[in-house]
Amino acid sequence: MELPSEAELLRIFIGETTKLGQRPLYELIVEEARKRGLAGATVTRGIMGFGKNSRIHTAKILRLSEDLPVVIEIVDRPERIAAFLPDLNAMVGKGMVTLEKIRVISYRNQEK
Repeated sequence: MELPSEAELLRIFIGETTKLGQRPLYELIVEEARKRGLAGATVTRGIMGFGKNSRIHTAKILRLSEDLPVVIEIVDRPERIAAFLPDLNAMVGKGMVTLEKIRVISYRNQEK
């Protein structure tokens, strides 16, 4: 897949333990993005954060958290991201979703 230099970055902020049915929501989002042929997705686990309720979630040993922050980033063409948003909206009941224009410098799959 070729990406134009002008693309969009979709970020989804949720909790690590957030589930849809019996499965982690971040897994379902990445699988749906892959099924739709989006350019790529990455899940990053945070070590500390807080959300709308201002409750701190941290990975510190003395303060065990049951719900560390997770960020899912998806990059693709604006029209492909727009087509994904309605289904994403139905999946994410608690969290935050952001969208920004980006410039893709390189997107390749070749070994040097």
